[in-house]
Amino acid sequence: MRQTIKDILQDYWGYTDFRPLQEDIIMSVLEGRDTLGLLPTGGGKSITFQVPALALEGITVVITPLISLMKDQVDNLRAIGIKAIYMHSGLTRAENRLAFDRCRLGKVKLLYISPEKLQSKTFIDQLRLFDISLIVVDEAHCISQWGYDFRPSYLKISSIRTLFPKAPVLALTASATPEVVDGIMARLNFNGRNVFARSFTRENLSYIVRYGDHKESLLLKVLENTAGSSIVYVRSRRRTREIADILIKHGISADFYHAGLAPEDKDEKQNRWKADQCRVMVATNAFGMGIDKPDVRVVVHHDLPSSLEEYYQEAGRAGRDGKPAFAVLLAAKHDKGTLTRRISENFPDKEFIKRTYELAGNFLNVAVGSGYNEVYEFNFNLFCKRFELQPVSANSALNLLSQAGYIDFTEEISTRSRVMVLLHKDELYSLRLQPQTDQVFQLLLRTYSGLFADYVYINEALLASRLNTSEEVIYQALLDLTRNHVTHYIPRKTTPYILYTTSRELPKYITLPHSVYEEQRERLEHRIEAMKQFAFDTEQCRVNTMLRYFGENPHKECGTCDVCRSRRHNPDNKQQQEQIAESIIYIVSQPGTHTIKGIASTLSKREEDIVGPLRQLADQGIIAITAGTVTLTDKP
Repeated sequence: MRQTIKDILQDYWGYTDFRPLQEDIIMSVLEGRDTLGLLPTGGGKSITFQVPALALEGITVVITPLISLMKDQVDNLRAIGIKAIYMHSGLTRAENRLAFDRCRLGKVKLLYISPEKLQSKTFIDQLRLFDISLIVVDEAHCISQWGYDFRPSYLKISSIRTLFPKAPVLALTASATPEVVDGIMARLNFNGRNVFARSFTRENLSYIVRYGDHKESLLLKVLENTAGSSIVYVRSRRRTREIADILIKHGISADFYHAGLAPEDKDEKQNRWKADQCRVMVATNAFGMGIDKPDVRVVVHHDLPSSLEEYYQEAGRAGRDGKPAFAVLLAAKHDKGTLTRRISENFPDKEFIKRTYELAGNFLNVAVGSGYNEVYEFNFNLFCKRFELQPVSANSALNLLSQAGYIDFTEEISTRSRVMVLLHKDELYSLRLQPQTDQVFQLLLRTYSGLFADYVYINEALLASRLNTSEEVIYQALLDLTRNHVTHYIPRKTTPYILYTTSRELPKYITLPHSVYEEQRERLEHRIEAMKQFAFDTEQCRVNTMLRYFGENPHKECGTCDVCRSRRHNPDNKQQQEQIAESIIYIVSQPGTHTIKGIASTLSKREEDIVGPLRQLADQGIIAITAGTVTLTDKP
C-alpha cells in the first residue's frame, strides 16, 4: 500500500515523495483510523485525502464550507483526470440530479459538499445509497465552539457516521488551539485520540511588525525594500481598490480582489498574479484559499485580523517554497480600539438580532410556521438598504442566528455561467433555430468540449468577441436555446443564501443560548487580546508568542522576527530604550516644535529606532503625537 500511494502521487501530481506528515496521515486513514491532521497553510492538506480517495474503493466525501475552494479543487482534479464533483446550495435541481446519477453509477471518486447539504433529508436519503469509503472534514475547526469560525451546520457531520460505520473520518485544519483539537475529536465521535501535528514554526518565514499612523507610507517602504510576489490584506472591499491605486501611482504593479467581484474577474486577476504579470494583490481574506503559488515573498496585513488563527493562516501564504519570506503586520495605536470595537460589532444587542430575524423573514416572504428546510436566495445588500441596517451588524446577527440553529446563512456563493446540451448528438441534424440563435449555438459547440456530458463553464464576453456582437445578444440566444430545450443555461450570479433549519418563528420565541452569545463573546475577547499581545508586545519573540497560543512550549527564540532582530543588534536593548526615552522627554521639554524626524536627527538615530520609546511614552500619557509632531503632556 505504501508503494501504491507513492505511485498515485507521482502518476497524478508528479511528485516523487510526500511532505512531512502527509504519508503518516494517509497511512493512518488507510488503516481505518479516525485521524486529525494539523498542517500549516501550504502544508499540503488536500493531498492527505485525495491520494487515499484514489487508493480506496468507493467515494470519498469532502465536507468544506469554502465553496470557492471546493470549485477550484474539483476543477483542478478534473484537469488531471480524477473524477470529482461538488454539491452546494447554489446548484440547480438539474445539476444536483446529474451529480447524484454520477455517484450512483460509480463515476465519482471525490464528492465535495457544503455542510448545509447535511440538513436536507432528501440529500441524506440519496447519500445512504452510495458506497462511501472515507469522510473528510476540511476546515475542521469550524465544528468546535472554541474555534474562531464556528459553523453550526458542521454539527450534523457526526450524524452521517452512523450511515457509514466502516468509513473513517479525516479532519483537517491549519490552525487550532488545544481546546479546539479536543473539541474536533469529541464532536466527530473519534474512536480514539489520533492527532498528527506539525509545529506551527515556519523557519523560513520572518514575522515583522511595523508601527506608524501612516500605514500607506509604511506599506510603500515595505514593498520598495523587498522583491517578489506579494499579498496585502485589508478588511474592506473599498480599500482593496484604493490601496491598489496608491501602489500603482508609486510605480508598483498591483491589482485588487474581493468576494464581490464577478467570477470571471476573479479568475483573470488570480491568473495574472499567479503568472507574475502583477506583483501585488491587495485583497480581503477572500483571496488566497486554495491558490497554489509557492513563491510569495511578502504578505502584508494593512489591517489587524481578529485572531491569531486568521493571521497565521493568511501570513502562512508566504514562502511555501521554503525560501526566505516575510509576514509584515502594520500596526497603529488606534488599532487597539478598532479590535475592541469588533466585539460589539460581532455581538450586537439581542433585540437587534431578533429584529433582523423578523425582517429577513418579511424580506423573503416566508410566513410564520413555514420555510422549514427551504433554501432562499438572499440579496443581503438590498436587505440592508431596504431596512436601513448597518451591514456589519446585520451580518453578525445572521451568523449568530445560524449558530443558534434558526437558519443557515451562507455568504455570497459566486457561480460562473454554465451550459449543458440536453439533446443527443443525432438530434442536432433536425434542429431548426433562429439564425442568430443557431450561430451562437454552433460557436458554443466549437468553443467548448464536454457539453453533452456535463455542465461546462462558459464566458459570454469571449463568445461575444468571437461573433463581434454584444454580450446581451449572446445572453438572449442562450436563453432562447434553453426555452427550446436544446440546452440548459445557468447565468452567472453572486448571491448569499438562507436555509431555514426550523420553521419561521415569531420574534418573541427567538432565544440565543448562553453558549452561542455570552460564551462566544468571551472567546472572541480572548482571541482579540491574544492578537493585541502579538502585535503590540515588543519584549517577547513574535513566534514564541504565537506558539504558546497554539499550545506549544518553545525552547528558543526564532531569531528572525523584528523583536529578536532588535535584540540581536542591541544586546542591552531595554537599557538603551530607556535612555532614548529619557532623551526624548528632555528634547520635547525644550521650547519649539518637535517632530519625530527632528528628534531622530537630534539623537543621531533612525526614525524606526525611536518608534518603540515614543510609543511607550505615548501609552504612558507622558507625550502626545499628532500628525508627526511630539508634545509633552501635563503628566509629571
